[in-house]
Amino acid sequence: MKHLRTRAAVVALCLPLGLGLLAACGDDEPDNAGTDPNSSSPSSEPSSEPGETTTTQSESPTETEGPSETESPDGSTATVPIYFAGDTPMGTRLYRELRQVPAEDSLTEAARLLVSGDALDPDYRTLLDGVTINEVTEEVGGIVVTLGEDSITSADKGLSPADAKLAVQSLVYTLQGAAGSKDHVEVRLANTTPADLFGQPTSIGVKAAPQLKVLSLVNIGLPEEGAKASGTLKIDGMASSFEATVRYFVTSESGATVVDDSAMAKGWINRLYPWKATIDLSGFEPGTYVLHAQTDDPTGGEGPGPFEDTRTFVVE
Repeated sequence: MKHLRTRAAVVALCLPLGLGLLAACGDDEPDNAGTDPNSSSPSSEPSSEPGETTTTQSESPTETEGPSETESPDGSTATVPIYFAGDTPMGTRLYRELRQVPAEDSLTEAARLLVSGDALDPDYRTLLDGVTINEVTEEVGGIVVTLGEDSITSADKGLSPADAKLAVQSLVYTLQGAAGSKDHVEVRLANTTPADLFGQPTSIGVKAAPQLKVLSLVNIGLPEEGAKASGTLKIDGMASSFEATVRYFVTSESGATVVDDSAMAKGWINRLYPWKATIDLSGFEPGTYVLHAQTDDPTGGEGPGPFEDTRTFVVE
């Protein structure tokens, strides 16, 4: 009964405010709300320090293997967060995908990967169609993006004002996370003239919006899309879910649910927090499976519904 009373009290407090439970309750965003909530290596536990970028010479083998990325001439790579767009019950939001890029120029490579829309997860996409990247540099007080000469800076007619803002936020979140910085992001044309991208004030610099306003409220970090696994499957991610409860379940190729459980995140009110779990694969037949992670829905179906992220993985 205690759980039911708590749930009812929170719903009664938050729902009248509109925009959904967590978004309504999360306006008191901490100063570090816009920085990357977790840019740690895919093979490591989520970091509590936002904006941390990992550089490695070589990766140790893990129980779950994902696709590899291009290396720098010296073989070093940096694991960076790429914030692609995806669909949620509350419209388009940003989903983070951890990727490895050459460490030599990780900011430029991260931006190019973002605008290309080359996400591993087929549910993700870019909102920066028509934008090309010449280079990204860190200057005093800001991260400067220099566009390619063929870049389109005006928003496509099919891009709503909200998605235009989110497109710029995807660039801001990606670069702040890759740089481990809270500095604003400025955009310049190839001739170094300051430019507004998609009608947003990027010529003077844009900072990250609060996490609960632009990010999906649940995100899977591990496993990577298409990962191969055996024995056990380590899963982790970021979430802001009611009472910190993250439901996760696994479905087979036939659609049958073979695992249904939950994990506890380290928090839930004002931003996204790490969560993790381990799945025993010993009883799994070889084949392709889908991991689903969802936020808890305290409205009993009366609200917009849970946020969800998925990953496909292969049991060998």
